[in-house]
Amino acid sequence: MQQDPEKSTMKLSIQPQSLASASDGPYEVQNRSIVVPEKLITKADGFEKKEHSWFAISQIPTDLSIQVQDITFYVHKFPLVSRCGYFGRIELQPPNSNLRCDLKLENFPGGSETFEAVLKFCYGLPISLNPNNVAPLRCASEFLEMTEALEDGNLISKAEAFFTFVVLSSWKDSITVLKSCETLSPWAENLQIVRRCCDSIAWKASRQTSTTQDIINEEMWWFNDVATLRIDHFTRIITALRAKGMRPEIIGSCIMQYGEKWLPSLEVEIDRVGRFSYGKNELQWNITNGRTQEGDIGPIKEQRTIIESLVSILPPQKEAVSCKFLSKMLKVAIVYSASPALVSELEKRIGLMLENANVNDLLIPSYTAGDEGELVKSSSMEGPTMHNINIVQRILEYFLLYEQQQQQQQPQKPGMLAIGKLLDSYLAEIAKDPNLPVTNFQVLAESLPENARACDDGLYRAIDTYLKTHPSLSEHERRRLCKVMDCEKLSLDACAHAAQNDRLPLRTVIQVLFSEQAKLRMEIQGKNQTESDDISEQEVSWSSTKKEVRSLKAELEKVKSQMAELQKDYSELQQEYEKLIIKQRNSSGWILGWRKIRKSALFHTKMDEEDTDESHNRKFQNQRGSLRRRQSIA
Repeated sequence: MQQDPEKSTMKLSIQPQSLASASDGPYEVQNRSIVVPEKLITKADGFEKKEHSWFAISQIPTDLSIQVQDITFYVHKFPLVSRCGYFGRIELQPPNSNLRCDLKLENFPGGSETFEAVLKFCYGLPISLNPNNVAPLRCASEFLEMTEALEDGNLISKAEAFFTFVVLSSWKDSITVLKSCETLSPWAENLQIVRRCCDSIAWKASRQTSTTQDIINEEMWWFNDVATLRIDHFTRIITALRAKGMRPEIIGSCIMQYGEKWLPSLEVEIDRVGRFSYGKNELQWNITNGRTQEGDIGPIKEQRTIIESLVSILPPQKEAVSCKFLSKMLKVAIVYSASPALVSELEKRIGLMLENANVNDLLIPSYTAGDEGELVKSSSMEGPTMHNINIVQRILEYFLLYEQQQQQQQPQKPGMLAIGKLLDSYLAEIAKDPNLPVTNFQVLAESLPENARACDDGLYRAIDTYLKTHPSLSEHERRRLCKVMDCEKLSLDACAHAAQNDRLPLRTVIQVLFSEQAKLRMEIQGKNQTESDDISEQEVSWSSTKKEVRSLKAELEKVKSQMAELQKDYSELQQEYEKLIIKQRNSSGWILGWRKIRKSALFHTKMDEEDTDESHNRKFQNQRGSLRRRQSIA
């Protein structure tokens, strides 16, 4: 008995043998089932969208609803079963209480947009393969088992042919497909789509680079494209490039460009009152920006993955990447709590290239990113210090060990003096931190050997900055800190400043005065040996200009004049003393003479020189100027 297909819901039973007879018209009843010819059921005029639903437009009512993500598709079973082995394997029979079959596809590769294209293919509607959809359609067709066994020219073979012969022959298309694979795991990996794209990209990049003379200019065209890829795809391309023998400096340049794009900036900022910050606003934004979607690893873990992956693919050659980039990686590794082994590897590499570093490279934060995106104190640091001193200490140790090994091969290798200047500049910066313990500062200042500093002016500036920032230091702590400095290595300008520096302990000031006296003597002797006012190259460390020499001569003349006056006063006092001895033989006479002698400036100066006790420090500060001149005369 025939039934009107437009007025009844059909239960399709796919039985190829029932299609043999069609004598009763377009429909035939066999085994109490309605058989619909393929020509009628596999064709559709298109799809119509209503809110979150899609309906196949056809003369035959739909008998199957499939949900993909938040979209429900109302389709026919026959076109899907005829081309998709997945639907032929699963049970599509509806329950007795409901004649409609409902199916939900979990984790369908490509989502609802790709499933719509698959449905159009199954209904015979035209679809367009392009680099943006070929990978999702290839994965979706594999998911639905759309093989040649069901129909010649099925979707698997068509997508595979387009990918192999069109996509892999083009650099741009390979990059596009590789980006589309970021949301297709693990299907894109299992189908070797990612591997084949990475190999194609690496082959094209290595071929182009090897055939050009101007490497730096020519390599930039593919640096920018590769830097847009996800980190796991980027590392696979770099690994393939290394396997093909690409030069380490080119690989290093590509890694640095990728790091500049994806790693956050942690440059040090100093506010108006001298307090440090590591771009906290920007860092906070990088940590907390955006919500973590379902399946997303989160921004903190993502940054940690990026930094760990980049370190793992760094070429072993020393000059492959710059010291500045290594320092940036180290800062990110500290903030995002990378593995200790990775941090140690970066410390060693920076130690090998410490000669190329600057102060900002060593200003490493002592804070890490918390679970909620806030900045928290690193567990490896004691006290609320802004800078991670321990890491810089280890970097110096790696440098000294490497320098010791190099000296056995190249004894005259320069670089130690540059490291001394670098460390002094670093000490001057961290000295502004009010929470930096004096012991940490002192230990770091003593890390380098004596031959690392030809002049201690930089170290004196750092010590003076620390004393200014930490006015509550005891006398003992100030003495211990100043012992790090060699007063004999101070220039005349530094000596002049130190001699009037109230922050220095008394003993250090006296040492500075004696050092200044020795330098003045050498300067005067050198002046007397030459008839010209020009200063030789060997004397530049004591005075840099002729003007300073003339100023010193004028000061010397004043000191000589004062010395003559003092000698005259001394002679007069000596005569008075002899008269007092003759006239005063009793105790009262001695007391009177003692009082007169105490009024003299010469005796007062002598008492100041002998009085080094703590109780006379304030008195000495008021007379420091005169003491400096008289010590020079001595």
